[in-house]
Amino acid sequence: MDKKLILKELSRYPLGTFADIIYRNAILYPEAEAFSWGTEKVTFRQFNERTNALVHGLHALGIKKGDVIGILSWNRLAYPEVFGAAMKGGFILAHFSPRLKAEELLRLIDDAQAAALFFGPEFRESVDQIRLHSETTRTFVDFDRPGKDAVGYSDLLEGHPVEEPDMQVQKDDPLVIFYTSGTTGTPRGAVYTHEQKLQNTQIKALDLGLQYGDRHLVVLPMFHIGGDSHIWPFFLTGGCNVIMAQASFDPEAALQTVGDERITDIHIVPTQLISLLNLPDVHKFDLSSLKRVWYAASPMPVEVLKKGLSVFGPLFFQGYGQTESGPHTTVLNQAAHRAALHSDDGMKALASCGQPCLGVHMRIVDESDNDLLPGEIGEIIVQSDRIMSAYWRRPEETAAAVKDGWLRTGDLGYYDEKGFVYIADRKKDMIVSGGENVYPKEVEEVLYRHPAVAEAAVIGVPDPYWVERVHAVVVLRGGTTAAEKEIISFCREQMAAYKAPKSVEFVSELPKSPQGKILKRELRKTVRSDP
Repeated sequence: MDKKLILKELSRYPLGTFADIIYRNAILYPEAEAFSWGTEKVTFRQFNERTNALVHGLHALGIKKGDVIGILSWNRLAYPEVFGAAMKGGFILAHFSPRLKAEELLRLIDDAQAAALFFGPEFRESVDQIRLHSETTRTFVDFDRPGKDAVGYSDLLEGHPVEEPDMQVQKDDPLVIFYTSGTTGTPRGAVYTHEQKLQNTQIKALDLGLQYGDRHLVVLPMFHIGGDSHIWPFFLTGGCNVIMAQASFDPEAALQTVGDERITDIHIVPTQLISLLNLPDVHKFDLSSLKRVWYAASPMPVEVLKKGLSVFGPLFFQGYGQTESGPHTTVLNQAAHRAALHSDDGMKALASCGQPCLGVHMRIVDESDNDLLPGEIGEIIVQSDRIMSAYWRRPEETAAAVKDGWLRTGDLGYYDEKGFVYIADRKKDMIVSGGENVYPKEVEEVLYRHPAVAEAAVIGVPDPYWVERVHAVVVLRGGTTAAEKEIISFCREQMAAYKAPKSVEFVSELPKSPQGKILKRELRKTVRSDP
């Protein structure tokens, strides 16, 4: 870097890419803290150097621009560094959920055609199975230590130069794949380019009003598009991301960290707010540094939000979106939350997900794509330059999801005269439990593997903690018996725990249409709601 020609240096990487942002911050804020994880701290200069070393190290392993690199890990300091290497080196990062079983992961990793996989040490057993059966992945990088079949992350960092790589990424290059599931449970990867990722980041930073030096407490998983989308706006504006060092949410530790680290921002899902509000001594924590509390991922019960406003004050923001939508499509800002404290109209808006963000067009349409009037329920469709560019290697499904530039969300909703959007239901049978999407058909397929299950239907039912609970309604085969705990344990052995039923109800028959289709709408009317 030629310090005398600083403005020329700032133009090294193309506009519209995060490579440009990483290098810019390293020059302008070299000693400012970018990431923190426990006692480990990384400045913007160090982050740039570490991502450069990773790029050189991956090149040495034969990984080239355009190759997919996967990551399987809970939150840790190395997670954003691997993403940074993709941003600087032109690799495509694929996020994989640590909650999945080895068989589920193998399908996704091979679908992504990952050339390399970074993983946390707690997943070595799963990775051993993936290594044996993967058709695509030959390079494995262990975040903890090297092994006979894996490269050590520290060796990859320390054994390679920190100079800028001789590589130019372009704004239209693919950057990242976030996996979601369709109604059939088939995994699909939503692809975003460098420019789309950066634009989403810029709009969120604008909506939040972020400033240099703001400090974000990272409690949501980075593999999830919601958690990831909240990290980079702080990086963009010269703020710090303080990463919580645990796999599950600890409400007391989170609030203690807010005070200790002078946190300005936290991003949570509704179940986490419930956990915070359930702390008997919530008022003992020093929350004076907090500027904003962002919530998303599933609908927030209004009564919970009202209690949150009484405890934390009018610090709240809400966002709505999907893996395919960027995800940032609507925002219910702090002004709207403040208004709720002073008027009935304002209180009504708390049930909405806000108004469309800048650069987002949103419509409510019927099955013939006719626009509906305020108050009429229809499908929410979204148009933006920031929606996914495609489903990874699935052109037909891309064409079905995005028609004439409009993303079909599959969510049902309505709007009011002020442009506030309200989620009414999901067109698909998807369940949102604890902020995670669960598709009933996938759970039902596992239930049908149990020898005692003759028929099964899975629905979401209201729950005071999970907001929506995965509930199975089961008809047993004649002459067999099974207990609720047995069914739940059976499912947990074969799929991620968050997908498994949290309650099971046994019935003699399921309601059906004349065509033999199980009528889930009838089940929802009669199913027991207690856990």
